[in-house]
Amino acid sequence: MLKFTEEHEWLQIEGSVATVGITNYAVDQLGDLVFVELPEVGATFSKNGNAATVESVKAASDVYCPLDGEITEVNPAIVADPSLVNSDPQGAGWFFKLKLANPADADGLLDEAAYKELTA
Repeated sequence: MLKFTEEHEWLQIEGSVATVGITNYAVDQLGDLVFVELPEVGATFSKNGNAATVESVKAASDVYCPLDGEITEVNPAIVADPSLVNSDPQGAGWFFKLKLANPADADGLLDEAAYKELTA
């Protein structure tokens, strides 16, 4: 199940684990990324907690945790090569995997159609 936040994160949810990244829209707004800082595996976050940081040639921005949960995996490839986020934000440019505290909370997030309306 693919969901989105108003803060321009995407989540691909499989069972109780969500793979999280930033959307194409966010990447377009930021420009070329030059730095990514990811959370530590095992860290827990509340919804909208500051989970990661990105810096681009234009600005620095926080990446928020879309739902309550625990980080189970991070993507070291985007730390080594932040341009992966620019070239494939909803694929190879994922940020972290989150074990959701309550998977049903995802129902309150945006679906793709609602997110497209938000960014139109």
